Amino acid sequence: MKMVKNILIVLVLSILLLAGCKNNEALDYFDYDTWISDPNGCKGKRLALLKSLETQLESLKKLNQNEVKELLGKPDKNELYRRSQKFFVYQIGPGKECKSAISKSPTPYLSNRFNAMGLAKEVLIYT
Repeated sequence: MKMVKNILIVLVLSILLLAGCKNNEALDYFDYDTWISDPNGCKGKRLALLKSLETQLESLKKLNQNEVKELLGKPDKNELYRRSQKFFVYQIGPGKECKSAISKSPTPYLSNRFNAMGLAKEVLIYT
């Protein structure tokens, strides 16, 4: 009986350990440090990551809002909508918020829409 109890304890601890080892990097070939170091895209560094983001939007859609925050940092804009929906908006290129706009072209944004449960329902890039 004691042997079965010990095996169960080891099994439960192993499962908890494996659950804690989740890989936080959901995007392939994406430089998270560059993304985080360029809030509001003012330095223009996020623009270099645009192609990588465009090809991996489905990977972001599989994440909840806590995982997105963990990966991409605090959103540049956070909007609440009806039915407890939440939007995280990340500015990819320099815009009005930046002191010196590097580019005259329209500013791209990454938008993540989450439902009331915090699960991503829509991820898109727009200008």
